[in-house]
Parts: sequence; C-alpha cells; structure tokens
Amino acid sequence: MPPQTQPPPAQPSPYHSGPPPPRAQMPPTSMAQTNHLPPGPQGPPGPPGPLQQPPLQPAMQRGYPSQQNGGAFGQVRGPQPGYAGPYPGQSNYGAPAPAPAPAPPAQKRLDPDAIPSPIQVIEDDKAKTTEPFTTGVRGQAPPLVTTKFQVKDQGNASPSFVRCTAYNMPCTADMAKQSQVPLAAVIKPLATLPPDETPPYLVDHGESGPIRCNRCKAYMCPYMQFIEGGRRFQCGFCSCVTEVPPHYFQHLDHTGKRVDCYDRPELSLGSYEFLATVDYCKNNKVPQPPAFIFLIDVSYNAVKSGMVSIVCQELKTLLDCLPRENAEVDSVVRVGFVTYNKVLHFYNVKSSLAQPQMLVVSDVSDMFVPLLDGFLVNVNESRLVIESLLDQIPKMFADTRETETVFGPVIQAGLEALKAADCAGKLFVFHTSLPIAEAPGKLKNREDKKLIGTDKEKSLFQPQVGFYNSLAKECVAQGCCVDLFLFPNQFADVATLGVVPVSTGGSIYKYTYFQAQADQERFLNDLRRDVQKQIGFDAVMRVRTSTGIRATDFFGSFFMSNTTDVELAGLDCDKAITVEFRHDDKLSEEMGALMQCAVLYTSCSGQRRLRIHNMAVNCCSQLADLYRNCETDTIINFFSKFAFRGVLNSPTKVVRDTLVNQCAQILACYRKNCASPSSAGQLILPECMKLLPVYLNCVLKSDVLLPGADVSLDDRAYLRQLISCMDVSETHIFFYPRLLPLMKLEGETLPVAVRDSEERLSKGGVYLLETGLHLFLWVGASAQQELLLNILGTPSFSQIDPNMTSLPVLDNPFSQRLREIINSFRVQRSRYMKLMVVKQEDRAELIFRHFLVEDKSTSGGASYVDFLCHMHKEIRQLLS
Repeated sequence: MPPQTQPPPAQPSPYHSGPPPPRAQMPPTSMAQTNHLPPGPQGPPGPPGPLQQPPLQPAMQRGYPSQQNGGAFGQVRGPQPGYAGPYPGQSNYGAPAPAPAPAPPAQKRLDPDAIPSPIQVIEDDKAKTTEPFTTGVRGQAPPLVTTKFQVKDQGNASPSFVRCTAYNMPCTADMAKQSQVPLAAVIKPLATLPPDETPPYLVDHGESGPIRCNRCKAYMCPYMQFIEGGRRFQCGFCSCVTEVPPHYFQHLDHTGKRVDCYDRPELSLGSYEFLATVDYCKNNKVPQPPAFIFLIDVSYNAVKSGMVSIVCQELKTLLDCLPRENAEVDSVVRVGFVTYNKVLHFYNVKSSLAQPQMLVVSDVSDMFVPLLDGFLVNVNESRLVIESLLDQIPKMFADTRETETVFGPVIQAGLEALKAADCAGKLFVFHTSLPIAEAPGKLKNREDKKLIGTDKEKSLFQPQVGFYNSLAKECVAQGCCVDLFLFPNQFADVATLGVVPVSTGGSIYKYTYFQAQADQERFLNDLRRDVQKQIGFDAVMRVRTSTGIRATDFFGSFFMSNTTDVELAGLDCDKAITVEFRHDDKLSEEMGALMQCAVLYTSCSGQRRLRIHNMAVNCCSQLADLYRNCETDTIINFFSKFAFRGVLNSPTKVVRDTLVNQCAQILACYRKNCASPSSAGQLILPECMKLLPVYLNCVLKSDVLLPGADVSLDDRAYLRQLISCMDVSETHIFFYPRLLPLMKLEGETLPVAVRDSEERLSKGGVYLLETGLHLFLWVGASAQQELLLNILGTPSFSQIDPNMTSLPVLDNPFSQRLREIINSFRVQRSRYMKLMVVKQEDRAELIFRHFLVEDKSTSGGASYVDFLCHMHKEIRQLLS
C-alpha cells in the first residue's frame, strides 16, 4: 500500500474507522450484481425429493439427510443464486472457487431450513431457562451465553467467571483421545457480575493468611473434607491431610459439615477473595498504590488528525474517574505525562509549580527519567498544573513538521518511571505510525501481500525484532501493563507493536484512518471505559486440579516464565484466559474432577488479594455422557484461540485443515459410538453440538484464517490478538453476529433474530447487525416510508445519508426504543461499537455482507450448506 497522509475517499473495510485506500483489488461483484435478493424461493425448481425435514431420531438426535444420490458431494451442484461455482473440494479447501460448471439437472441444494439453525437453538434455550441457575449441582451445564439468567452461587463458580467445554469429563486419556473433544475452561477472573448478583466476598483470615493444603497448596474451599471432629481436613485435590489451625477450628454437625459452613464464603461458595498477607507481596513488602502514565505521540499525523487535542481535552475530566474501590473515596492512583515524536518530553506537574515544566530526553538509545519528584502526582493536589499542561500541549505542537516516531523508548520511559516510584501501573500509549526513527525497537515496513497463502505467511504474524519480547519481560517483572491506542494511516506492524500490550495483560485499540468527526465518539468511549474499569496489577494466576488431570496449555494476554504460573502485569474485568486440561491419570465417576483458579493481585487501592474460583465437573466412562454435556460456544472459543495461535507456526491452510479434521473426528466418534443405527446417507449430530459445523465454518472463514483481498496484515494481527483474550459471549457474537429485524419493536422484548444469510433479508425491511465490534443498520431499498421516518427522519430511501454514524433523536416511540436497544448492546460489550448505515445495493453493502456468515464469502469461504455437506463427507470417510 503506498504511504498516504490523506485518507482517500472510499468505503472502509470492516476493521477501519474511516475511509481506506482505493479498492482496486475488490472482486468484481460491485455494481453489476449487488442485488442478490432473489424475488422467489431459493434454489432451482424441481420435484421435492427426499430433502424434507427428516424424522426425529431417538436419544436427543436429529438426522439431517444429505444430498440425493447417496451424498456424492464432490460433484458439482447448481450454484447458489448470485454466487459463482461449486464448493471446492478438500484439495483446495478455502481457495477461491473454480469457474462454474454446468449443473446436472437432478440435483438440488440442501434446504437451509432443514439444517440446524443457531437462532432456533438460542431461542429454545431462552424459553427453557425460567429459574435462576444454581451452581450447587456438580457437572451441570449452564444456559447458553445468549440467554439472560440469574446465578445463585452454591459452591461452584458462576458461568460469568468460568465456562467449560465439557461438564462431564472422560475418565481416561484414551477416551478423551477417541472423542477429540477439547477439555478446557474459559476463565474470566475479574468479570463484572450483573447488578442483581453479589460480587465475591472478601475473607480475612488474619496475620497467618489463608488456610491452604500442606502439600498442593490449594486454598480452603467447599471441596475440603473435615475429619477427626474438625481438627484436620483432607484436600479434595491431592487427598493430603492438613491440621486445622486453632483459630480456624469449628465443630462438625451430624453430617460431617462444619457448623459455620454457611457463614464462611470459602466453605460454601464457588467464588470469593482472601486478603493476602505480606508474605504474598513482592519482596515481602506491602505494595504502593499503582500509577497511570499517559504517553502521547505528538508527531505531524497525530496533531493533524485531531488526536492530540481530543486526548488532552478528554483527560481533563477523565482524571476524576480513575478506578477506586469505594465510590466515596478519591482514587489513590497517581498520574504522569509524556509526549514524544523522535525525542521524549517529560513533564513536571508538581502541585507547588505555577506552570508545568518540560524536560526533553533526546538520547533515546539509553532511556532514563529526568525527574523523580513531580512526575507522578496526585490528581487533586496538582489539578491546576495538570490542566494548564493539557491546555498547552496541543498549542505547543500545533505547527510541528516532525513525521517520524519512536516506540520502544516510550515504553522504556514509562517502565523506568514505575521502577523509580517502586510501584506497578499502566501505560496508556497513543501512537500513530510505524516507528522508523533511529532508536531501540526501530521497525521497517514489511507488509507483503505476496506471502499470503504461502508457507512464509506465518512470519507476518511474528514480531520482526526480538527487542519487544525482552522489553515485555521487564514490564511484567515490574507490574507495568501497557494499553496501546493506535491511529495508523498505513502499515504500522501491529504484530510487533502488540507484543508488549499482549504480554502484559494490556489491550490494543485500533482506529485506522482516524477522523475526529467520525471516530471521536468511539475512541472516547473506549478510552473512558479503559481508564475507569476494574483492574488488578502484578497478578499471578495458577490453576490447580484434582489428581488425574492437569492444566497443560494457556491462551490469552499474559506472560509465562514457567509451565504453571500465568503472569499478568495487569488483569482487568474484560480479560479471559482459556486453559486446556489433559489426563495424567484415571479419573473416577464418583469423585468427579475439580479445578481451582487462584489469582494473586494488587487491587487499584493497593491491597494485595487472592481471588479464588472453584469448579467441579462430573466424570464419565461412557462416550454418550460426554456428548450430552458439552458446550459448543466454549468449544468454539477454544478452537478459535488454538487456531489463531497456530498461524504463528503453520500455514493458514494447515491450520484450517487441522480444525476441520478434529471436528470431523468429534462428530464421527459420536456417530460411531452413540447414535442409533441409520443409513450412512444421514448426518447425525449430537444435540448439544448440532451448531458445531456452522460455528466452525465461521472460524475457518474469519479474516485471520482466510482473508479477503481488502483485509490488511495489521487488521489480521489486531484481530488475532483481540480474540486471544475474549470470553465465550464475545467469541460467540464475533463469529456468529446477531441480526435483528426492526420492522416491529413492541414492548420490552427484543425481536427474534434471523439467521446470518442474505436470503433472510427482506427488501422492505430494516435490520440491525451486531458483531461485538461494529453495528450496522441495513436499510432495504423498498422499506416503508413510515419506518424510514420513524428511524431516520426522512421518508425517502434516496435521501438517507450513508455517512451517518448515529441515529437522529426523534420524538416517537419507535426511535426511542431502537436507540435504547443500541445503547443496551453497547453497554454489554467491552469495546464501543460504531454504527454504520448501509443502504441496500450501496458500496458499503460489501462490508455488511462479510458478516452474513452463513453465505459464501468473497475470499472463498464455503456457505453453511456447502460446509455441512463437506463435513458429512469427511465424517463418512473417517467411518469407512
């Protein structure tokens, strides 16, 4: 891509905020044939044939018949209307489809209504969830992430904190290997609970600290069995017996339970916190309160785009919203400010000064902090000096001609400041471009489209220099978490710049072609949430398990220097860590399997704490029991993280084939061992996994694994890093977006969503599509005047402004309800979703269509119907 300073006028790609470069590489679908909405029913006409909804099968299964003629899926069928060509066979799976061949007349498409529908499954689950979910029963799968439900903690962690791929684990390694179902948990240790649930209680065991097992060091929890009248306890994890300290002694009742069981959170609940003693602190001393340091790029692009003045203006009010544990008390978080281009400018904002002082460090090869006193200050004490500084920065650099930036020294500067103050903290870096100035961590432009799809593609996802890996390690040791706000107009190498944020438990926010007017709202909402959210520092997480299984692999934003401790310089309420378990022995059906996640961290007020989450699941010796208690959404979360990490070491085609193969094995094992006998022409899926094919196909078609021509390398690296710390509800909406028809909005309930396919859209309708990162309002070409007036304030389709990013505030119930819905969606997500209005047959429809994941994609990804046939063929090959 040629370097640009001015964004060219064209339509954005899904991950850009403003206009991207011209789309010379767009497939030629644009203007001639955008209207793919067929007037009549889909598919070539013909006799109905054996494609109706099949009869129900016993044992919670439904059979889905394959194509006519015994399922010869390799042959060419009639193409979908408006799409080219047949589904490519395994040999070139995921390559662009070959040219269409004449279709044999007798064959027909599988009826999309006869295959498992995500919407149906989601709605069924909502309908059957009428009571609160109580966690006291071992191995009970919770309602789906798409269902709203209240949780009553009775000894296992709430699904808000922990979700498992299987709530019934195989007893043996052989059985696990045979089924190929991944055994994993997605843990979100500091998750925010809904307002009607109590946050974890804080337990203080005094100077001797939390009670633990002598051998495996598991913390006191409901799985500890008290014996000998309550004088000792047997560990549920390793079976070792430990003395109960005298101050913790309590008598047992006739059932063997302690009489104070229900008064103590650690004996009756799945999640709680312990106050940690000084032994749990770094260097055995009580931690200082953390600090926030704001490091602002003031190069030409940063100033010209308006970013610098927007950040400075916002910080004036945002500094009153620093995180605190008690709303009545001021935050103890101290703040500091740096600006930079090729050199760094530190600011002394000591409360006794009349004006802030600037100190410049121009030798970036050996970074140091030129002042100790007056750099990190209390907001209230230094308010006037800080406000004066924030007013001056935009003026000071208004006429800058400096276009080059450094990046490594910027992080070093923040790190050195935290070291000097002997505290943990967070760096907020606002950065615009590839750091090409002479300095440690200098990078070159290596974006090379020719490598895509080759064996060398993996190098593009790896950092181009080792410098940032060692810097990340230093940051973690200090408890220095880095959040990066990136405003690039061209290639910035997110794969390399993201190393430190990802390794320190930080976040990356990306605003490509940032334009103040269009993107300010999204950026400021992201920044406000990021500064205010609950966060812990200097965290270490360890997952203990009962004998028979152990945690072997971890996915997320963290650093590991050994095989057991997940180290997080920062851990916030949005970060999830996916943990994979493997057998190292047999499990027993009566004992079940236990896991305990313990996170040691410093709260934002400087208090050292342990957060504990416990989870017990069942164990089974029959495959049928395993397949009855899986959760597909969590399996997809695991597979996507596994695959997105895989692209660092293997070509994307190999990664895709591996995923298809593993899922085919999961389903073939079910078919062979659990399903009742039926003809080979029938595809039989386990009830709780019937959406595995459709969701898996969405992962395979994602921009990371199968990019369209307009997806940049930075977009892919950004998504890869973003997905790595998502929880299950976030990966669900990301891979299978929510598409709501807005023709009728009545009462408090949301309209039922429709499936993500073009054939579900009506020309006369208006739809809202939510992906977790974006919102689209799709307007059909023949939408009723009244509908357009109510929503957009204009009666005619042609007058709708496709550049609007927010709906007009109109005084009618329809408009009010729709804006409420949009706000409620935004509140649920960790990133602010910008709204884009898409008119049918407009250019922007190409972007919108990218998220209609049941259809064929322009990059060669299969439609759901075709992929299901492909999956069926794979399963049959495994079975024969």
